[in-house]
Amino acid sequence: MDELTEVQDKFYVINKPREWSSFDVVKKIRNMGRFKKIGHAGTLDPLATGILIMCVGKYTKKIDYFQSLPKTYTGKLVLGKTTPSIDLETEFDGEYPIDHINSSLLEDVRQTFLGTIQQVPPIYSAIKLNGQRLFTHARNGVSADELEIKIREVEVYRMEIDATHFPEISFEIECSKGTYIRSIVRDFGIKCQSGAYMSELVRTKIGDWGLDKAQEVATFNSELHEVLL
Repeated sequence: MDELTEVQDKFYVINKPREWSSFDVVKKIRNMGRFKKIGHAGTLDPLATGILIMCVGKYTKKIDYFQSLPKTYTGKLVLGKTTPSIDLETEFDGEYPIDHINSSLLEDVRQTFLGTIQQVPPIYSAIKLNGQRLFTHARNGVSADELEIKIREVEVYRMEIDATHFPEISFEIECSKGTYIRSIVRDFGIKCQSGAYMSELVRTKIGDWGLDKAQEVATFNSELHEVLL
């Protein structure tokens, strides 16, 4: 096996910068590593940061494997306001009461997200419907109520919250493939008889790979690859 092939049949753990799309990272790493075949395992929203696994060469065949692994996120949600995108990509569109929310209610709501749950993906997401990405429908002015977005079943293995800085709630969530954290944030607000948006999101772990193994895009080194044992 020559040196070029050996370097290319690997995968990399990258820390996605804020305001970069997952495709932006693919394009940058492709150019920096001069890779011919590359793909990522699991989209992150533009405003999110954290682990993005990049598969190169024959490792692109393992993308489904990486996508199937449990994922861990940390972030912050804020009660009392909503946005169409459920994060800060769009402007506020609603304001709701929060005076009735106490620690007991927050704990009751947290418990409802543990285990197998059903959720509706956000309209600002990359899922395809009628041949178009949902976010394309959203940006064309179509509301979620006008679309038949399929409910999906996911599993939340662990969810911890900290309301020290209420109405901001810090959270850590460990979940299965296909879980939309923004949907959890939206539904958390609804279950609190209020509204909520997500102000911060970091994917801290995919399977056994944590942020301690992640490279920054600006200093990417193709020699610092990972392998499956």
